[in-house]
Amino acid sequence: MKAVHALGDTPALGQVPARMLAQVIRADRFGEPTKAFQTEEIEVPSELRPDEVLVWVMAAGVNYNNVWASLGSPVDVIKGRQKDTYFPDPHPFHIGGSDASGIVWKVGSAVRSLKVGDEVVIHCGVWSQDDPVVRSGADPMFGPSFRIWGYETNWGSFAQFTRVQAHQCLPKPRQLTWEEAAAYMLVGATAYRMLAAWPPHTVRAGDVVLVWGGAGGLGCQAIQIAREMGGIPVAVISSDDKVEFCRRLGARGCINRKKFSHWGMLPHWKDTQAYGEWLRGARAFGAAIWEIVGERKSPRLVFEHPGEDTVPTSIFVCDTGGMVVICAGTSGYNAVADLRYLWMRQKRFQGSHFANDEQAKALNDLVAAGKVDPCLSETFTFSQIPHVHQLMHENRHPPGNMACLVNAPRPGLRDVPR
Repeated sequence: MKAVHALGDTPALGQVPARMLAQVIRADRFGEPTKAFQTEEIEVPSELRPDEVLVWVMAAGVNYNNVWASLGSPVDVIKGRQKDTYFPDPHPFHIGGSDASGIVWKVGSAVRSLKVGDEVVIHCGVWSQDDPVVRSGADPMFGPSFRIWGYETNWGSFAQFTRVQAHQCLPKPRQLTWEEAAAYMLVGATAYRMLAAWPPHTVRAGDVVLVWGGAGGLGCQAIQIAREMGGIPVAVISSDDKVEFCRRLGARGCINRKKFSHWGMLPHWKDTQAYGEWLRGARAFGAAIWEIVGERKSPRLVFEHPGEDTVPTSIFVCDTGGMVVICAGTSGYNAVADLRYLWMRQKRFQGSHFANDEQAKALNDLVAAGKVDPCLSETFTFSQIPHVHQLMHENRHPPGNMACLVNAPRPGLRDVPR
């Protein structure tokens, strides 16, 4: 048997070569993604724990977390996992990738739910069965062992083989290509938990749902999930050329945030001039939502992830008794709130992070039923993984979600940067 197989040169089912090709980040290359990622030959992680499986990766999704990994900021993921309590990994490199589709190639001794040859998509939630929260039967997302595979753990999807826990694997929707199947799980399951997992603030029929970044990876999934739950999605976008994309997914309408200028941290309430300017901008933004909805009906749920620049406005426009749910802070982490709007109007500000097995399955079922589209905007090759992360880093990536082929063939696909 070959020691290393070329991309797309598939070994016999179940045969595991000694080495594989991987896009690797090392600490001495931290920086711009085009510098940090390099193709290397790496040993295949063929020694499995009882609850793990080895997957032959067909395609890998692209998320912003491995832009952070390539920069080595705000966390050095390589150094961090070398002293991890639950998942220590001494290897001096990082193989990222937190979305994938592929074929089960080897199973651990305790795995009964999967067999060699199964076609799967992989969700990125990892936890230890020794975690006291997991052992108690509570949501593993609240346990100290929870990690994001392919970011907080090694051996992600940017390689020919990946090592995952068996519970991460879900059936690949039959109607999807390998690249479509690799594109949606991280953002889709994250959006599903945000909109469906925080009762009583789940989407009800007729609820207005404000979706920040409606044309992005998270937003395009949130619009569709809110639509399927009976809500009225209103998308926030950065340019008018994204309006039709969001409308096709089910958005009632779109607001171009570039038409407003009050973004940023909330001015101090004693600075009456600056606070007054911010308040005028926030009120105008809220009026734009009413105009789209067709009545003075504010969002019961606000789907947040920009963070610092937008949280003050999100809390302001959220309806009385509503919820702002947030999963990221792409514009920064220091979000100042006017507490009067939280306590007087009894609003909720809720953090949310990825999803558990049940929520990932619920999202996958929606995709398999054709009710949620992965929104794959463009497919790239394995060698373009550094370039695609550079596009994300520079905010030049296309709307929707992106995927990179790993072992899946697609004749004629260009292999040069745009």
